[in-house]
Amino acid sequence: MADSSYGVLSELETIKFVRKIPGLFAKNANLVCREIGDGNLNLVFHIKEDSLQGKSIIIKQALPYARVVGESWPLTLDRARIESEALMIQNTICPGSVPQVYHYDQELALTVMEDLSTHIIMRKGLIGRKHYPYFAKHIGTFLARTLFLTSDLALDPQTKKQKVRQFINPEMCKITEDLVFTDPYYDAKTNQFNPLIMKEVKEIWGHVELKLEIAKLKERFLTHAQALIHGDLHTGSIMVTEKDTKVIDPEFACYGPMGFDIGAVIANLLLNYCAHEGHTLDQNERLQYQDYLLYLVEKIWTIFEKEFRSLWKENAKEQFASLQEYEDDYLLRLLQDTFGYAGCKMMRRVIGLAHVSDLESITDPKLREKGERLALAIGKQLVLKREAARDIRNLTSLVRNVENGKI
Repeated sequence: MADSSYGVLSELETIKFVRKIPGLFAKNANLVCREIGDGNLNLVFHIKEDSLQGKSIIIKQALPYARVVGESWPLTLDRARIESEALMIQNTICPGSVPQVYHYDQELALTVMEDLSTHIIMRKGLIGRKHYPYFAKHIGTFLARTLFLTSDLALDPQTKKQKVRQFINPEMCKITEDLVFTDPYYDAKTNQFNPLIMKEVKEIWGHVELKLEIAKLKERFLTHAQALIHGDLHTGSIMVTEKDTKVIDPEFACYGPMGFDIGAVIANLLLNYCAHEGHTLDQNERLQYQDYLLYLVEKIWTIFEKEFRSLWKENAKEQFASLQEYEDDYLLRLLQDTFGYAGCKMMRRVIGLAHVSDLESITDPKLREKGERLALAIGKQLVLKREAARDIRNLTSLVRNVENGKI
């Protein structure tokens, strides 16, 4: 239920609101406001001084329901607090990696933050076959720092448990539990998919071994409060330029398994890999860009692991952290989790609610079918073969083998 003082802001009301916040804009500034949100859950306002060099900000207001569905799907407004507090923690741990938060208003469930209009949503760039030379370093470092430094490895047990309590996020977690780990694996009403892949979807619904492994991964998501995870770290929640990377929208943040965030990033790179089967019909161009995407996958994990091990040596407080065998085992389990969660994320974006524009923007259903079939096949194998993983190159080899019909 919404707070009694809560109200959905109009563009005019948003301008009136920001004028009351000290230090944002000059008293007599001429302000222009546009609602620019294109996501599934929230309103997003862009407010700018009407001058050539005018200052600008973003206001994100949580709606008491899922925007993509409507009032029939109520949602907690506390997700605005979760997002604001997660952004501030992430910016402390990994400075400059997220938009700066200027103000949070609990009653209106909104956050005032840095405008990233100079950046674009990464998903759009990848669809256009753009290259981002610094992305792997930025996101690998972000993942290592935000995950390690909010875990039991770096925090004393009491502080860690207080953080778990701070980020209890049951309503948003339920969305993940349903849409990622449950609904895609049976004939749920929320599922939406291309009728041309019905055969592959029914095979997944009837695949007992696969569903057992999904159940294990879901159980781990439900019970393994390993670190503060972003919870929805796809390429639509990353804004980029050639030289900069900003992670946005952590309203699904909670304590959960580290591999869920890493797997989400990798899954979305692989979904883009599959989508170029329909977007890029020139074979040489397609293969070159797909090779680049697999290079990114390997580079992200390599940078993550290097930074994570460095943090382990410098900051680990856990008594057993001095055991090299424990460190190695921990990273191996993270890699295997990453495989599994990447696979879940891939399959859910093809079968379940809320697809990715990488695939959805392929207008020809038959061309889209090719990418969707590949995504389901890769996702399935990532889940089934995750416990055999020993190296990130096992993942990229698996992708190539699936595409070449060797698996």
